[in-house]
Amino acid sequence: MNEKRILIVDDDDEIRDLLEFDVRASGYFVDTAKDGMEGLNKALNNTYDLILLDVMMPKMNGFDVCKNIRQAKLAIPILMLTAKGTIDDKTEGFDCGADDYLVKPFDIQEVLLRIRVLLRRNQVVEDKTALSDEVLKAGDIEIFPETLEAVIVNKKVKLTPTEFEILYCLMQHFNNAVTLATLLDEVWGYDSDEDVRMLRVHVGGLRNKIEPDTKRTAANTSKISPEQSEWVKKPKYLHTVTNVGYKLTPFGEG
Repeated sequence: MNEKRILIVDDDDEIRDLLEFDVRASGYFVDTAKDGMEGLNKALNNTYDLILLDVMMPKMNGFDVCKNIRQAKLAIPILMLTAKGTIDDKTEGFDCGADDYLVKPFDIQEVLLRIRVLLRRNQVVEDKTALSDEVLKAGDIEIFPETLEAVIVNKKVKLTPTEFEILYCLMQHFNNAVTLATLLDEVWGYDSDEDVRMLRVHVGGLRNKIEPDTKRTAANTSKISPEQSEWVKKPKYLHTVTNVGYKLTPFGEG
């Protein structure tokens, strides 16, 4: 197996050195960058399997780095590490295209676990290109693992790796409810109640991309939190199943 290449972008010398030591000791090739601009340049001009990305950095913050990486059509898994831990901060990170989010101070073992999960999941996405018996087209929806894209009634949308995995999982069970626990296990590799909010935020982002009508059903949504906002829209394809999880109806049935 080829050695996995990981880029660590953090302006804090102590944290960056700690991450570099432990990630390298776990068998990965490690490259580092001391600010956002350097990190973006390295990401755009080298090949990496995963990026650990701080948010608050000089020259360019992590959110902008992540946006630029996604705009360049790079599907590298991105794990954000930051002291900014509110749900609004996490939502902004996911909206920029991040795949996972850990708040400082973090346990290095948790970082290594998230790295393994993201690398495993990314490999599963790559392996799907060779699976002819999996559901890649149903009704109005077709997905393309090699480019992380979906086509919905001739409209092509680019998905983050996490959004793709969620949609892929739902397509394998289309017209049936998929529990939150199943989605967490199949997408992240573990079932944690703490990550249900994270899942809901990703589903909200996915729904914004695939739904033809994202008008809110509530008259006033100004006080609705980001993790709640995904279920007040009028879905045609991606439905919330109360107290269970989600259901995909690719033929547009309610």
